[in-house]
Amino acid sequence: MDLPVTAIPGVGAERAAQLRRLDVVTVGDLLLHRPRRHEDRRAFLPIRGVKLGEPALARGRIIAAGVNRFRGGTRSVYEFILDDGTARLHCRWWNLPFMERFFAVGDEVMVFGKPNSLRPPTMDHPETEKVEAGDEAPLHLDRVVPVHPATEGLSTRVLRSIVWRAIERFGAAVPERVPALVPVGPAPDGWPSRAEAIRTLHFPVEPADVERARERLSLDEFVALLLEIRRRRRNLELHARAIPCGGDNRFIRPFLVSLGFRLTDAQTRVLREIRADLSGAVPMRRLLQGDVGSGKTVVAACAALMAAEGGWNVAVMAPTEILAAQWAANLTRWFVPLGIAVDLRTGSQKEAAGAPGSAPRITVGTHALIQRGATFDRLGLVVIDEQHKFGVAQREALVRKGRYPHLLVMTATPIPRTLALSLYGDLDVSVIDSMPSGRGRIRTHVRGTDALPKVWEFVRRELEAGRQAYVVYARVDESEHDEVKAVTRELDRVRAALAPHSVGLLHGQMPPRDKDKVMESFRSGTTRVLVATTVIEVGVDVANATVMVIENAEQFGLAQLHQLRGRVGRGAHESHCILVAEQKTDASKQRLAIMAATNDGFELAEADLRLRGAGELVGKAQSGMPPMRFGDLQADRALLERARGWVG
Repeated sequence: MDLPVTAIPGVGAERAAQLRRLDVVTVGDLLLHRPRRHEDRRAFLPIRGVKLGEPALARGRIIAAGVNRFRGGTRSVYEFILDDGTARLHCRWWNLPFMERFFAVGDEVMVFGKPNSLRPPTMDHPETEKVEAGDEAPLHLDRVVPVHPATEGLSTRVLRSIVWRAIERFGAAVPERVPALVPVGPAPDGWPSRAEAIRTLHFPVEPADVERARERLSLDEFVALLLEIRRRRRNLELHARAIPCGGDNRFIRPFLVSLGFRLTDAQTRVLREIRADLSGAVPMRRLLQGDVGSGKTVVAACAALMAAEGGWNVAVMAPTEILAAQWAANLTRWFVPLGIAVDLRTGSQKEAAGAPGSAPRITVGTHALIQRGATFDRLGLVVIDEQHKFGVAQREALVRKGRYPHLLVMTATPIPRTLALSLYGDLDVSVIDSMPSGRGRIRTHVRGTDALPKVWEFVRRELEAGRQAYVVYARVDESEHDEVKAVTRELDRVRAALAPHSVGLLHGQMPPRDKDKVMESFRSGTTRVLVATTVIEVGVDVANATVMVIENAEQFGLAQLHQLRGRVGRGAHESHCILVAEQKTDASKQRLAIMAATNDGFELAEADLRLRGAGELVGKAQSGMPPMRFGDLQADRALLERARGWVG
């Protein structure tokens, strides 16, 4: 399986280079190069029965063939006429005169294509295969045929031939995974061997056979994933010695008093779980889930204070500079009065606030924290916010900055339990499943673009009542390829619609200092309306903002819409999220209807996974883990649970 593709008969350096563009380097890569689809090319039609534009498979004998040249010989068409006794089919290839070398009058041939004329019946550039006595089963026609992802210079037909030769030469020698936990045998309790599954994946006898082969290969992937997760947990348990960070409450007690509100029962429960981890013999590895606005930041702050009470430093990593700045602002306000220093490190700035160098230190930053040269003394706890924006490798890069520090990762994108166990199976899971009291209700409204004048009237009334608003667009700049609105183009229109109220602009391409100034102006209330891209989806907390208008809402997924909606409803006043959309597809209508029906992030996460699959979530989380070509952690839950039973 690790042999180079040049070990396959007929694959030289040029073909190998083409295959490399498909990330196919070894024979194993090729055998696992999953077909996009399969075509059933077994039902022959009499030529007189073919229909215009509909795929047809015909078989007959060539009764005439030749090349016609024109335009002084610079253009040509090769044509043969196929007769099956019911009618004649003209098959043409433009500017491919060498085709005449492959066919002769009297050859029996199968052709597959779409007729582009019926007077006479004609196909341009059909797929063909000669029928010769004593030949094995045909490869491209008269069977269920795989259609693989191809690339420039390497057609699906040529790639199909290469895959066939690879299976013929190496397929029988494909080994089972070690350990071989998938039981091989007849259904329903047994599964095809790995070698049988690979052959069936590409060249099934029946189309329905493909799914069983995919499931078998998915089980291999799930077993590999779960074994890797188990290996990581056991390695941590055997070799890591935890840093004692249980704390003595000398920081937490005054911090909780200063908040001015009581923690929810869910927050208190999760804090007990975290304290138990921090006091244990094995370093904490915990995922903290909670809906937007559920109070995860306060819980993480308490965890940081536990570490600080033991004299240990803390690193907090966030995916964007805006979110990192929000973290730094909150922790500075909370921790500096307690004598704890807070640093901010991003790609564009480095700031420090608070206590002398000997005091416990909290360092907040972006990916800058894992760059070469970034160091930490006495690192006791790592906190990673918006975990789904990072991969396993990035997470571990920050952990390796210390000697087995505790780890708390957070996400406001709720993950169903089965998926969480697989994506983050090396982590224990805590869930904040209730919201703080005193929050205003958020009402969600779906409106068409024709309702925008009334939407602006409503926003004006909220502004005149002393509130603030967000207006969100999907793009920074317009594209000539669609009609999706862009923040830079719409800014003046929003200003005109909401004058004389002050309107600010925020997007990811602005210099960091400009972004900071805009955010500070909005937080202080000087700017009343913030026109922005999705850069505000996390890390923006302005209790006075009660209206969120999202234009082209059909462009966003449920998780992102919910994150954006979570920027309002953070104070005591009732808030409104207005989704302005052109609902051209059933999928967008369904997505926006779900948004309007519930504010529960866990319900929305389940719905988003049903609608869009787990691809995006899995892609980031699985970075650094065994790859997934066939399995879907969301759709294949039953298979995943079966694999979990085998691994134990």
